[in-house]
Amino acid sequence: MQYILVVEDDAGLNKGLCTALKSDGRSVISCSSIGEAREQMMLFVPSLVLLDENLPDGNGLHFLPEIKKHNSRIRVIMVTANDTDPDIVAGLESGADDYITKPFSIAVLRARVNTQLKACEAESGSGTGVGTGNHSEVYAKGGFEFDFRNMIFKAEGTSVELSKTEQKLLMALVMNEGRVLKRDQLIDKIWTDGGDYVDENALSVVIKRLRTKLGATKQIRTVYGLGYKWSSDPEGEE
Repeated sequence: MQYILVVEDDAGLNKGLCTALKSDGRSVISCSSIGEAREQMMLFVPSLVLLDENLPDGNGLHFLPEIKKHNSRIRVIMVTANDTDPDIVAGLESGADDYITKPFSIAVLRARVNTQLKACEAESGSGTGVGTGNHSEVYAKGGFEFDFRNMIFKAEGTSVELSKTEQKLLMALVMNEGRVLKRDQLIDKIWTDGGDYVDENALSVVIKRLRTKLGATKQIRTVYGLGYKWSSDPEGEE
């Protein structure tokens, strides 16, 4: 699964970009500020960031080095109305992999996005994962084998079928092993296809299904009042 982070405060343009770039094997995550982008990147390491320059809580160019420091393999395309030569030079010298000025053609944008994603795949060899430390899409520990890229999931050697929603939730948990993920962050991250309200009970239901399917009652732990975490240590209380 490839993840694209769209950081754009114009709601209409943001929605249009997300719709235009979404496809099978690709998840597009919407943000309207630098703060939201930071929160998203705590859970998922995107393959590509589409970054506006003029954002409500700061300058995208100042955020760009932070993205590259988070993971140098992340591709960043600046999408901005600042179209002078000095603007473009400043963006590229700040670490942007490409620079697109508004207004632009969706077809051209798609082509440039696809070019960057191909380069990202070629560099990493296996795509981009989730989390802040382990960027692989394969997890193997404690009797569990999860290959998120090929959608192969095993518990104690037995294959387990997981829905797309269950896969996304499991990926967020295991790639942030030992870290507590808040309920609202997980809800926002797992249900990324629209702005409709999602009842928190939906998350509880998916958590319960995952525990049952994987036999991971002790690994998927509830941190009461906060959220959930994955622990490969079978001992200890939830």
